[in-house]
Amino acid sequence: MNHSRIPSQYSTGTSRTDIERALIAAGKDLGQLHIADLAMLEDYHTSGRIATSQLADLIAIAPDSAVLDAGTGIGGTARYLADRFRCRVTGVDMVEDYCGTARWLNRLVGLDDRIEVRRADVTALPFADATFQVVFSQHVQMNIADKNGFYREMRRVVEGGGRLALWDIVSAGVVGEPDYPLPWADTAGQSHLATRDSLRGMIEAAGFGIEHWEDLTEQAVATMRMVQALPPSPLGLHAFVPDFVTRAENLTAALADGRLRAIRAVAEAV
Repeated sequence: MNHSRIPSQYSTGTSRTDIERALIAAGKDLGQLHIADLAMLEDYHTSGRIATSQLADLIAIAPDSAVLDAGTGIGGTARYLADRFRCRVTGVDMVEDYCGTARWLNRLVGLDDRIEVRRADVTALPFADATFQVVFSQHVQMNIADKNGFYREMRRVVEGGGRLALWDIVSAGVVGEPDYPLPWADTAGQSHLATRDSLRGMIEAAGFGIEHWEDLTEQAVATMRMVQALPPSPLGLHAFVPDFVTRAENLTAALADGRLRAIRAVAEAV
C-alpha cells in the first residue's frame, strides 16, 4: 500500500472533528472521558471490541511486553491492550488523519504515556529487527497487494517465539465477488482478498508457525446483525466513516452468503 492508494474512507481529514461531535452528542464529557466511552466507535473491524477482546484472550501479554498494532486506525486496539494489560503499545498507520486522532484520544483517556503512534507503512516499518514480542493485525491485509512482503515484515520486527495475532477477512474463492463499497475499500480495485489457504500459506512462508486458526464467519454475522439492530446512537463507526452503513451491510451480506469468510489466527515466530 502507498499513501496515494489509501481508500477515501480512511483519508477524510475530519475524523477528530467527527468523533468529537459524536461524543458531545452522546453526552460525554471530554474532560473526563473513559476508555469504555469509546468502545462503540474505535474498533474499525468486524465484530468490533468483541473480536479484539477474544483475540487478546489467546495471547500471553505481560506489562513488560512490547506490542505492535499494525494498522492501528484511530487506535482502538492499542488503547484496549494498553489499558487491559498495562503494556506498552506502538500503533502504526499510513493515514496521518487517523494517527492524529489516535494521539488525541490517547490523551483524553490518559493512555498517551503507554502508547506511541507513528505514521508508517506496515510493509516497510521503521523498527529494528526483533523489536516486539506481539504483533496485532486486524483487517489490514485486505488493502495490501504484497502480502508476502507484509508478513515477512511482521516476522522481521517480532522476536523469535513472539506472536502474530490476526483477525481478518478472506475470500471464499468459489462463490463470487462481494458488493462494494466495503469497510476497507470503495471499489474492487482497492481490495486485495486472499483465500484462507493462500493466506495461511503466506504467513507460514514468512516464518510463522500457526498455533490457532479458526473460521468465525457465523459468529461474525451474528454479532454484526446484533449491532445493526441496536437503537440509533451518535456513537459508532458511522460517526467518522463515510457511508459506513452501506459498507457494513455489504460485508454482512457477503459473510452471510459465503462469498467472504472471517478468520481468527495466532502464529508463533519460528
